[in-house]
Amino acid sequence: MLLRLLASACALLLSAQVLAQAPLSSPTISYTRDIQPIFTEKCVACHACNDAACQLNLGSAEGAERGASKVPVYQGDRTAAVATTRLFYDARDVVGWRKDGFYSVLDQQGSQAALMARMLELGHSTPLVPNAKLPEEIVLGLNRNNMCPLPHEFDAYAGAHPKEGMPLAVTGLTDQQYRTLQRWLAAGAPVEKVAIQPNASEMQQIGEWEELLNRPGSTEALVARWLYEHLFLAHIYFVGGEPGHYFQWVRSRTPSGQPVDLIATRRPNDPPGTDFYYRLVPVQGVIVHKTHISYPMGPQKLKRVKQLFYSGDWHASALPGYGPRHRANPFETFEAIPAVARYQFMLDNAEYFVRTFIRGPVCRGQIATDVIRDNFWALFQEPAHDRYITDAAYRGEATPLLAMPGQIDDVGSVLSLWHAYRDKRNQYESLRRDAYAELPPPSWSTLWAGNDNALLSIFRHFDSASVNKGLIGDVPLTIWLFDYPLLERTYYQLAVNFDVYGNVSHQLQTRLYFDLIRNGAEVNFLRLMPASQRGHILSDWYQNSGKVKMWMDYEDIDTDTPSGLKLDKHDPKRDFGLQLLQRTASLNAAPDPINRCQGAYCSRPQMSEEFRDAEQSLSRLVSRPAAGLKVIGQLPEASMLRIEGKDGQRQVYSLLRNRAHSNVAFLLGEAYRYQPGLDTLTLYPGVLSSYPNFMFNVPAGEVAEFVESLEAARDDKASFERIVTRWGIRRSHPEFWRYFHDLNTYIQETDPREAGVLDMNRYENL
Repeated sequence: MLLRLLASACALLLSAQVLAQAPLSSPTISYTRDIQPIFTEKCVACHACNDAACQLNLGSAEGAERGASKVPVYQGDRTAAVATTRLFYDARDVVGWRKDGFYSVLDQQGSQAALMARMLELGHSTPLVPNAKLPEEIVLGLNRNNMCPLPHEFDAYAGAHPKEGMPLAVTGLTDQQYRTLQRWLAAGAPVEKVAIQPNASEMQQIGEWEELLNRPGSTEALVARWLYEHLFLAHIYFVGGEPGHYFQWVRSRTPSGQPVDLIATRRPNDPPGTDFYYRLVPVQGVIVHKTHISYPMGPQKLKRVKQLFYSGDWHASALPGYGPRHRANPFETFEAIPAVARYQFMLDNAEYFVRTFIRGPVCRGQIATDVIRDNFWALFQEPAHDRYITDAAYRGEATPLLAMPGQIDDVGSVLSLWHAYRDKRNQYESLRRDAYAELPPPSWSTLWAGNDNALLSIFRHFDSASVNKGLIGDVPLTIWLFDYPLLERTYYQLAVNFDVYGNVSHQLQTRLYFDLIRNGAEVNFLRLMPASQRGHILSDWYQNSGKVKMWMDYEDIDTDTPSGLKLDKHDPKRDFGLQLLQRTASLNAAPDPINRCQGAYCSRPQMSEEFRDAEQSLSRLVSRPAAGLKVIGQLPEASMLRIEGKDGQRQVYSLLRNRAHSNVAFLLGEAYRYQPGLDTLTLYPGVLSSYPNFMFNVPAGEVAEFVESLEAARDDKASFERIVTRWGIRRSHPEFWRYFHDLNTYIQETDPREAGVLDMNRYENL
């Protein structure tokens, strides 16, 4: 106890010395000018979204003032849902957050410095050994049990975790940043809040959109509700808008022209409890990549929405209510709106919708991601060939079967609820199979090809995933084909209806139903394969225990009716993928000569000779099973590769590990279904993950040696350690933050609307 008191006294003395060194005439510190930039550079990478440590969100003044909480958002075994704690939504001020159990990290505690000041001092007084591996006792990643000490518990925390000050286990603050923060905290941590204000063009367009969604009448109100439920996650940007300005749809008690009085329901389709208006509000705080799902709006989009929903002779005679039944079945809730309008709206920006439930703003997604393969392509059914769109009688039969679980969270009823919804889904699959068997054989015209959203690539990185336009990588093991009922159900189940604050029953029902969704997307694709090959392909996807799952939970597939495609009989799935690449070349946003090398040249032709040579060497790593490239077993899920040219230019690549599984059909025991010898790598230009697991920085002239070293390392840990030491950017690297933030700089240069601070919670200690 005496040692702890001495340590605390020394810490306070050091802080006092730091403050004493500051000039007496130093200017007033501004939160906006001086403090938030430090938080953005050194703190936001861990302190943002739902998985921010101790719920301390440092992306805004409001988050810093709110402080921390001991209650975790992610707690998969809780039997009761917890209160929502969404910044800017669930409390209006600091007083409200204190009532919800948040405690200050900024306030001085009597004679003691603020909790943040002591955490920063602990980190600053124990610097890391430059570019060395961190001590094993520092637990990192999602397995870390965050302590979240209260101010009076800090001494005990520091005594037990002397190397775990802030920023945690990473190259810390510069001396100047440290002095600035400590002076600010000692001065009482004053903040000024500067809200984002729309410019004139944005104001005009906001007015036009709010006018459209708030028109009187049942028909108009039904369309507005459907649009709101499909855009509530969007970070909307406008034609003519300011760079970095994004907006979100909310429900407000007040109409346009008045300050927004936000209605903070748990879900966007929960009862509002009062009269309300749809409003667009600026997204406040630092934009972080993992929650940033951008969506364009402008005059053309407004015209498109009016064309899809406000033309024709359809009318809604009455408005549906809210509640579990209407949440469970949006097909019934919105059946008055023409199905073709709903589906086409989703197709127009399909990447956005798939990102909401694959990449998502949930920020910790293994409940969903462990049911999908590590890489696959997603395609969409042409509306004219979607029977739910074209056949009213079929639609009437199908709609009652499309309800989704998760609305009733009684733990004791989870299995009976699951069985009921599984049986309904299988009745629907049987209905669909028989109905489509009556149609002409599916062909290339079955696939929607309306714009570059028609081809998507999904990569899973264990507990997160990414979605990108175009066909990236080699032809994958599985391909998903969404029709309207499948796309809408996936969106509602995993985005609209999913409650990250829900209990184990809700989350279990969501996960189990997503397994059926994946299976449905695979079965849709199988109809494009030769009838005689479908069973064989399905068995390859569901090996070993997967066959038990097929018997228990899945409906039988169609192995009789023919396909209209002419495919190689020995490997029809790969032949389909190769033909798809040729047929959709004009739509494919991701030409990929590195992973799909044709002939002698495996690089992008538009690159300089230096980078073409680098890509040529790197191509030796891709599309090779780990049985022949043993080092794959030591690589993280998503490594970022930074290649530096002689003239100061650089290129950034994502080196993604694609883990192979015998099947992905079960909730537990995933490690038992790994097939590590079949793992492969995909290398693609750009940043294809919100959560980099590691970075390598390699001079272009050393790329060939880097590749040779990886090939030679095999499963030798010492050899891999030498690679990491020479080219790796460990958390302790003196230039860690420069390299880390350069990834976002690269996004800003190549695709500025997608830029945002990346997350380092999953950055590994290699």
